[in-house]
Amino acid sequence: MDLRRLSALVAVADHGTFSAAADALHTVQSNVSAHVARLERELGVTLVDRSTGQPTDEGRAVVVRARRIAAELEALRSDVAAFRDEVSGAVRLGVIGTTGRWLAPRLLSALAERQPGITLSLHEGTSGGLEPQLVGGRLDLAVVNLPVPAHDLVAEPLFDEDLVLVVRADDPLAARAPLELADLADVPLLLPITGTAFRDELDLAAWQAGVTLRPRAELDGIRLIASLTFEGNGPAVLPATAVPGFLRQGFRSVPVCGLPQRRVGVAMRRRGLPSAPARAVLELLRDVTTSGAAEQPGVHPVR
Repeated sequence: MDLRRLSALVAVADHGTFSAAADALHTVQSNVSAHVARLERELGVTLVDRSTGQPTDEGRAVVVRARRIAAELEALRSDVAAFRDEVSGAVRLGVIGTTGRWLAPRLLSALAERQPGITLSLHEGTSGGLEPQLVGGRLDLAVVNLPVPAHDLVAEPLFDEDLVLVVRADDPLAARAPLELADLADVPLLLPITGTAFRDELDLAAWQAGVTLRPRAELDGIRLIASLTFEGNGPAVLPATAVPGFLRQGFRSVPVCGLPQRRVGVAMRRRGLPSAPARAVLELLRDVTTSGAAEQPGVHPVR
């Protein structure tokens, strides 16, 4: 199977049209069309719906595999270079927003000092958004909330983080610390959307305490919830690191007895060996998490 044909199909999937795919590949549209048509004949199926420019069901399945093949080829090149003591190459790392704010600066600094040959591409998102990108080969590693539900992924824990109630400094609840979960029964909260791992943990803790949490609104993404809280739209249960240092004077992180900790870890694909640069970034992630967590209130490294 010609790798150029797979690359052409992936480009069409990424860019939406044959002409845009040709621009991205620095070639002409006829070449892209020819590569995709030959791949279709080889597999005996239609991979792209010509009326919409979108991959068919079969095409999407091939694209997922093609991304993994491309990632393995890049890993192969990086591994060979590593035998010459040249750990170099690109690593695509996904990271959830509240963790990225304190982890990314430390990771970039460590990379510049210890692995200058590695180029890091950081992608911020929610766990639910990063995990499919990791499965599909768009990312090499992802720092996400654990556990990861996808069977195609494995993960190792990095740290546990306290969950706290974040309120304005002048809110009466701020003076009552620590609180019990029962104290939140009548408080309209900005909550994660139902069905996310974070919301499931909150609802389970509330159920065990005999409490039903009241949503003022349900939102997708901890960074969004935190932003709305800091703009005065209501209190929220958030990870301890969601409150940046420059806002701590105007807001309070109130401990709540009965709230669980969230566990954050680094996930990778179950199949396929990470490249030498990805393994180097993984090692740095372990190091900077352990060293940086001491400066983050409510963060406890998993040893």
